[in-house]
Order: sequence, then structure tokens, then C-alpha cells
Amino acid sequence: MVIRIMSTLNVFAYRLSKGKLGGKFLGGAPVLLLTTLGRKSGQRRTAPVLYLADGDRFVVVASKGGFSKHPFWYQNLESNPSVEIEIGGERRKMTARRASDAEKRALWPKLVAMYRDFDDYQARTKRDIPVVILSPL
Repeated sequence: MVIRIMSTLNVFAYRLSKGKLGGKFLGGAPVLLLTTLGRKSGQRRTAPVLYLADGDRFVVVASKGGFSKHPFWYQNLESNPSVEIEIGGERRKMTARRASDAEKRALWPKLVAMYRDFDDYQARTKRDIPVVILSPL
């Protein structure tokens, strides 16, 4: 419940300020807004997530702080990989897919360099934390 409230406030501040508020996380990691369609409701759901720019793609991590279950946004994009992202005031339509094991191995050191807690989250949970690649349509 606390995570949901904080996410809602972050989305509001991010949109109002075009990313000036909520556009950076602890340690300066960049944040984008990821909008998915609810797998049950079909309604648009937006979550702030840390990202790594990779050429014209963006890489996000479905860590949920190392909790035992995937975040709702990840479950939503498994059902429908068409997503929208917002960076600053710019919106882009993307398609999402889970990184292959080889891609995750290559990207993980860069992700951890950006946000060190990802390693702690993976150590804390039994689930394999998905790395997601967002590519332009």
C-alpha cells in the first residue's frame, strides 16, 4: 500500500514538473514513467521505474525491492507488451520484452553501476529478477 501511494505521488509530481521532480532516484539514477494496460482491468497503469538508456532502447528492472513477487507493471506487460514511456515531458510508444539470459548477464553490471541495490535485491529473493528491454515501435 505504501509503495502504491508513493508511486502515485511520484507520477503526479513527475508529470506536473516534466521530470524535474521525481526524475532522479537516490544516487541520481534516472526515472521514467512506464504505462502498461492492466492485465485484468484493461485500464492504463503508470509506474515510475529506474532506467538505463541503451541506444534507442531503455532497460528497466522488475525488482520490486527484492520482494518475492514481480511488480504489477511487469505482470501487465507480460500480458500486453505494448507500453508507453515518459521521460521528462516526452512520451514514446514502445514494446517490452524480457531480456534473454545472455542479455541480462551483459546488462546487469551496467544496471548495478547505476543503482547498486539491484544486487542486494537479487540476493534477497528466490525469484530471478527480470530485466526488461523497451524498444521503439
